[in-house]
Amino acid sequence: PAPLLYEIASADGSVEGWMVGTIHALPAFVKWRTPAIEKAVTSADLLVVEIAALGDGADIARTFAALATSPDLPPLSERLPPALRPRLAELLERGDFTAREFAATETWAAALTLARIDAAGDPANGVDRALIAEFTGRRVRELEGAAAQLALFDRLPEAQQRAMLAAVVEESAAAARDPERLQRAWLAGDAKAIEASTREGVLADPAVREVLLTARNRRWAAALAPLLAEAPRPLIAVGAAHLVGPEGVPALLEAQGYRLRRIP
Repeated sequence: PAPLLYEIASADGSVEGWMVGTIHALPAFVKWRTPAIEKAVTSADLLVVEIAALGDGADIARTFAALATSPDLPPLSERLPPALRPRLAELLERGDFTAREFAATETWAAALTLARIDAAGDPANGVDRALIAEFTGRRVRELEGAAAQLALFDRLPEAQQRAMLAAVVEESAAAARDPERLQRAWLAGDAKAIEASTREGVLADPAVREVLLTARNRRWAAALAPLLAEAPRPLIAVGAAHLVGPEGVPALLEAQGYRLRRIP
């Protein structure tokens, strides 16, 4: 294993913290902890994650339900191009769902729910969740929180929500054939493959990509710069898709004068 891991240093070379790319669901048997990751966990004074309260599944579920439900929605199939409706029926059957279950579910929430059908791994084994457990007794700081993160989806215009749903349905056959593809790229630290994935599927729509990826990267980099300037040294653990390419958080921090070195 060689997940993306960076040492962050100031212009004079002083180490200010570390950044690791996470994946939010894994099978229980995957061994991803490298000596370098363990050293970063031990050396860091605090942990920075997207959502700190991942252990409170009931609260997250309540937040999701409150945002995801609306009355008088059109049937799910009518929110898709006619050509994709047979694939939707196949996906619903594979997930043991009925169309009626989504009658009051907003389009973005339906897309996220259906995307889990062919996803490999269990969120209980997510890397961010494991790291939060490692920092018991040390400070854990969140960049967004569950409510703010879900609100990003909820505020998408319906056209972009339908683009998300169409992408999930269209990609469902390929996802079913090779559900571990992105896990392999993450485990190998394959930055090129991870970056390519940020322009596929749901993120292929430029408007969706801006909201869900690049705008968040800019906000996070702006929030992290003053944190890195303080005395406590953080381990920053966010989804690996946010760590790659010229619009990724490492590139944005480098533009602010920080030096980032990948640790094998």
